[in-house]
Amino acid sequence: MKNIDKKSLENAFRLFESGDIGTIEIGSTLGLQQIHLYLFDGLYDFAGQLRSLNISKGAFRFANALYLKEILVKIEQMPEGRFEEIVSKYIEMNIAHPFLEGNGRSMRIWLDLILKARLQKVVNWQFVGKELYLQAMERSPVNDLELRTLLSQNLTDEINNLEILFKGIEQSYYYEGYKREEEE
Repeated sequence: MKNIDKKSLENAFRLFESGDIGTIEIGSTLGLQQIHLYLFDGLYDFAGQLRSLNISKGAFRFANALYLKEILVKIEQMPEGRFEEIVSKYIEMNIAHPFLEGNGRSMRIWLDLILKARLQKVVNWQFVGKELYLQAMERSPVNDLELRTLLSQNLTDEINNLEILFKGIEQSYYYEGYKREEEE
């Protein structure tokens, strides 16, 4: 694991261990920025800052930076009372991809905060396979059924179980291509 990734992972653990997670605004762009800043402060110059450049992954172009702030306002206004609505909001935030780097890691914590606040559930990420998740995310702008099914099958009501949360954070970093310590 690269030093920047290791430090960011430590920051993610500290976010929960310290109780600072309780200060994050739920379901908002500000809340997502707070998470991103916490994870990447001192590691990226742009930690917690919305991007001003256009970015893409493979053939997919994320939201145009010129319209990003307006798009984020619309995403914030999306309902989040039901599981399906929360997943839709998560997908739209992924399409917006508000940061130059670190979107996935920040957004999975953001998603769990919304699920916890609204449904008293979190995703047990350790059981969500990397390939299935990444494929479902890639297809989600066209059809979100695959992602909704994958996530709903792995919901837990153990919302304060730090072991589940920490294993989920480790899995989140694994999705982004970072090796687990036993793989190094």
